[in-house]
Amino acid sequence: MSASPVRIRVEALSPVHAAAAAQWAERLGLSVEGEAEFALQLGDAGLQLAELGPDAPGPVRVDFVEGAAAHRRLFGGGSGQMIAKAVGVQPGVRPRVLDATAGLGRDAFVLASLGCAVSLIERQPLIAALLEDGLARAARAPEVAPIVAQMRLLTGNAVEIIGAWQGEAPQVIYLDPMFPHRDKSALVKKEMRLFRPLVGDDLDAPALLAAALALASHRVVVKRPRKAPCIDGPKPSYQLEGKSSRYDIYPKKALK
Repeated sequence: MSASPVRIRVEALSPVHAAAAAQWAERLGLSVEGEAEFALQLGDAGLQLAELGPDAPGPVRVDFVEGAAAHRRLFGGGSGQMIAKAVGVQPGVRPRVLDATAGLGRDAFVLASLGCAVSLIERQPLIAALLEDGLARAARAPEVAPIVAQMRLLTGNAVEIIGAWQGEAPQVIYLDPMFPHRDKSALVKKEMRLFRPLVGDDLDAPALLAAALALASHRVVVKRPRKAPCIDGPKPSYQLEGKSSRYDIYPKKALK
């Protein structure tokens, strides 16, 4: 987690959203006034997280209906995408997936759009709030409502949630941990710049991999930057490599 506490306030972008913004503030234990480095803002377009200050990048919100998510849903390559191959999507096979490091839910949405039932775990409460809001807005949009109906959000520590899992185990557990790195090109992305002070590095990635391997019935898939080392622990059986990232695959039994 972050070294020094980050100050965050909740803002309504117009008076009509003041009551709902106050509810978010209460839920998340945040103030609606005072000095802050970040603001969780509620407006007509939904919930967004913004860095405050003169040279801050624009706000980040979860949008499954328009923008990049829509483009990838329509033109992303469907089941030919590397992530689809990595989790084992094939004719007649749509595995049940647990995305244990959900972030903004992009990969989970891609898998749900391909027909997988996806559970998402996000431990950072602000990011989970953005996800919850994005899923609620998408559920009201006819073109994506059937997709987000396949997505279920869980908030909390993934190692603990996986360790206490009840009911049928996910067939595939998918991990995309943030990790310590000095690659400036990745850091310039505004999301990384926004989230790193809030999230820090996933120093418990080895524990998460071990928990995932214990629970998943068929395979664990770890997304990594292409040149990054594997997570400490058992070595993956094979890898799928793309231009900037790769998937380390730990199979337990065949999906069919």
